[in-house]
Amino acid sequence: MRRLWDKGALETIAQNRNPLSFEQMTIIESHADHWATVEYLRKTARPCIVIASGGMCAGGRIVNYLKALMSDPRTDILFVGYQAAGTPGRDILEAAQQRREGDAPVFIDLDGGTYPLRAAVHTISGYSAHADQRNLVEFVEGIAVSPKIIKLVHGEEAARTALAGVLAKKGYEVEH
Repeated sequence: MRRLWDKGALETIAQNRNPLSFEQMTIIESHADHWATVEYLRKTARPCIVIASGGMCAGGRIVNYLKALMSDPRTDILFVGYQAAGTPGRDILEAAQQRREGDAPVFIDLDGGTYPLRAAVHTISGYSAHADQRNLVEFVEGIAVSPKIIKLVHGEEAARTALAGVLAKKGYEVEH
C-alpha cells in the first residue's frame, strides 16, 4: 500500500507515526478479500464504516457494497461529493429525498438489477474532486500551446453550456 501514499502520508511515516493507526482498520487489497468482506457484512450486519470510491456509484467496489447493504435500514450511505444526473448515485440521493421514514422502500436500478433502498442517505458537500468553472477556465488558460478545439463531454448540460460560453468569449472553439 505504501507505494500509493502521497507526500503527506510519507512525511507522517518519517515522523514515526502511522497515518492508518486504527486498531480495527482493515484494508481490502484483493478482489477475493473484497467479496469475502461484502458477504461477511451482509450476513452479520456487524457495525462498520466502509470507505469505497466509485465515482457516482456506476462502477467499482462501492456497487457491491450498495447491492449487499442498502436494503438494510441499519445502513447509512454517506455521499461525499457531487452525484451527476443520470447516475446511480444521483438516483439514490433523489429516491432517499422522496422517501420518508417508515415508507415502503424505493427501488434502485444498479448493475443490471433492482435493489430496495431502505438505508438512510446523507451528503457532505464541498469535497467534490470535480473542478468548478473557474478552475477549468484557469486550467485551459494555463495550457502552454492553446488547444485548437475544446470538447466538453462530462457534466450536466447546463454546466457544460455555461462553461462553453465562458470559453468561447475567451476565444476558444468549443464543442459540447
